[in-house]
Amino acid sequence: MKDKIFDQEMKLNIQDTFTSELPEDPIMGKQRRQVTDACFSYVDPSPTAAPKLIHVSKEMLDNLGLTIEDSKSTEFLKVFTGNSVLDKTKPYAMCYGGHQFGNWAGQLGDGRAINLFEVVHKEKKWVVQLKGAGATPYSRTADGLAVLRSSIREYLCSEAMHHLGVPTTRALSLALTGDKVMRDVLYNGNPAYEKGAIVSRVSPSFLRFGNYELFASRQDTSTLKTLVDFTIKHHFSHLGTPSKETYIAFFNEVVQSTLALIVHWQRVGFVHGVMNTDNMSILGLTIDYGPYGWLEGFEEGWTPNTTDLHQKRYRYGNQPNIGLWNLYQLANALYPLIEEVAPLEDALDQYRSGFPKAMVQMMREKIGLTTEKGKDIALIQELERLLQEAETDMTIFFRLLSKIEKADTSNGLEQVMESFYTPSELSSSLREDWQAWFQFYGNRLQEESLSDIERKKNMNLVNPKYVLRNYMAQLVIDDAENGNYGLLEELFDLLKNPYSEQADQEKWFAKRPEWARHKVGCSMLSCSS
Repeated sequence: MKDKIFDQEMKLNIQDTFTSELPEDPIMGKQRRQVTDACFSYVDPSPTAAPKLIHVSKEMLDNLGLTIEDSKSTEFLKVFTGNSVLDKTKPYAMCYGGHQFGNWAGQLGDGRAINLFEVVHKEKKWVVQLKGAGATPYSRTADGLAVLRSSIREYLCSEAMHHLGVPTTRALSLALTGDKVMRDVLYNGNPAYEKGAIVSRVSPSFLRFGNYELFASRQDTSTLKTLVDFTIKHHFSHLGTPSKETYIAFFNEVVQSTLALIVHWQRVGFVHGVMNTDNMSILGLTIDYGPYGWLEGFEEGWTPNTTDLHQKRYRYGNQPNIGLWNLYQLANALYPLIEEVAPLEDALDQYRSGFPKAMVQMMREKIGLTTEKGKDIALIQELERLLQEAETDMTIFFRLLSKIEKADTSNGLEQVMESFYTPSELSSSLREDWQAWFQFYGNRLQEESLSDIERKKNMNLVNPKYVLRNYMAQLVIDDAENGNYGLLEELFDLLKNPYSEQADQEKWFAKRPEWARHKVGCSMLSCSS
């Protein structure tokens, strides 16, 4: 039996709704099993050998109603490493299914995530969860643990994405467990022991498309309706009481929030890497940071996930299509409550027609256009073609583009030259194409009323200067493996202001170093990353 903390030092306003309003698995324990007619199973985190807190987000402490002093307490350490459970709380793992790489996988569930409780603070509700806290009934053949490497990546990225303005789950803390965990990083038959770690993740909800899919696949319409009604009550209450019309409106909102999310991903050059339906948030948040990556060279066909290298299903340029495919699966799951195809198709058609328009508008903003002209599509398409003709750093290119003066764009290519990985390899014909594009761009800017200063300001609000490049995360990991956490703190602070110049951090405004081109953790990642 897990130790309970009765005399709480931390003052948390705990108001659990998930476990009080949804059906539970009547079977206790961690034995792997198929769970039916239930949305979750009660399960305690596994104790760890020697827990050690190595970082905490001050912002998330405040969001939960906690202080820095709270985070230094023994109680905080025990609770957020799974070694104690707060009184009157019952940790649980969610039951869900999902399509993985386009194939129905059946029951999946929280295999290495355990939800601790829900906290209400400043009129906002947060679900607090531990990732890597041990086995659950949904772990299948896995151990439910996480390693320092993947935990650092999730901890840094979720907070970095938030400050980029991308909807995301958040992270509260990062801790070592003191245990060794066996992992085969690239699934190539070379397992090794790594340092165990736990991330405390926080979100308004961790519900994903797969929660609804599982009940639909089992024709359990009753539990499906209960879950959808719960979701509407707590996260879409503005839609009113549940009804067929409400369910349609609910699906429409999920469609639009998913569209908006993926446009944000494309804007900053983020590639999720594993867009299975069990990794798609019902709230339109980025969820489950595994083999993700940021574009270094602008490449529509790039994926960071080694598992997906041949199919490239989840490549950068295909993320919008996968978003739509996943929404089709959600539509199928909700159909038993609606029993009409037309309104679901209408919502999906809105995504299909709306995404190209949203992408063009997003690209207009990236290149500093505030008005709409018919020629803009050709301008953008030619730019995207040129960016792929020679290896060009996406983040650096768009940041430098803001320095162009519309009165004279003849030196445009020289202004962005730093973004090319090998400028000397630009052929004469490619240089001519670039010069022609800059002339096209300059003529288009002449039709804009904004001054160069105003345009630069606007562009620098949507084109980040700093993103969490994989090599940067790997440097943090390498240091942390040796017990050094200074770089973790440095990048955590850097990425809180990704659009600011931060002149003292210019070293991070740089192309991927050559040593990282083919290094594991930088260019090659797996679902264990």
